[in-house]
Amino acid sequence: MYLSHHFAASEAEANAVLESMTAVDLITPGTDGLFATFLPMLYMPNVGEHGSLFGHVARANPHWRMRGRSLVIARGPEGYISPSWYASKTEHGRVVPTWDYLTVHVHGVLVAHDDVEWLRVLVERLTQRHEAGFPHPWSVADAPSKFVDGQLRAIVGVELVIERIEAKAKLSQNRSAADRDGVVAGLRRQPATESLAQLVADGTGTDGADGAGAGVAYER
Repeated sequence: MYLSHHFAASEAEANAVLESMTAVDLITPGTDGLFATFLPMLYMPNVGEHGSLFGHVARANPHWRMRGRSLVIARGPEGYISPSWYASKTEHGRVVPTWDYLTVHVHGVLVAHDDVEWLRVLVERLTQRHEAGFPHPWSVADAPSKFVDGQLRAIVGVELVIERIEAKAKLSQNRSAADRDGVVAGLRRQPATESLAQLVADGTGTDGADGAGAGVAYER
């Protein structure tokens, strides 16, 4: 990841993305180049030395058979930033569009888990995580046990054993306070980007000066 000092995220920001992430991109080198799968994963920071990410793929998906170091890309809030929101547009006009975002790249070793009981625990945890917001959450136990057993045999677990984490928080830290205020106001006029607006509002930019980054990329 290209990471300028302006936009290096803090460990707390990276952890917030990992703890709240839903689906991510898992990328592994294959015999014919890079191979990618989009899948839900769980972050388990207390597993192993540096934590792990857990998910599963269809048994027919060759990704679980691949070995070596892999990359998971997890994304936080993101959105388009219009130059019309900047106070400096009316001052000098030297402004252009950009994109603000929070993203985390997790590097590690991919391990496969082909054990039904291991998978059962993972599927139950994933289900609880994603059903938690529903008024009547569905549970794995709601389905016939023989059906569940058959479904579990059709998937394989994947674990990314974490070695290193890079996190980038591009949140208009390199803009003036007035420009950032304009960004926050512009984003808040669009309900879908309220969470990004809050991140920009909470940022630590210092009127466009160097050194406005929110922290450093880190290894685990």
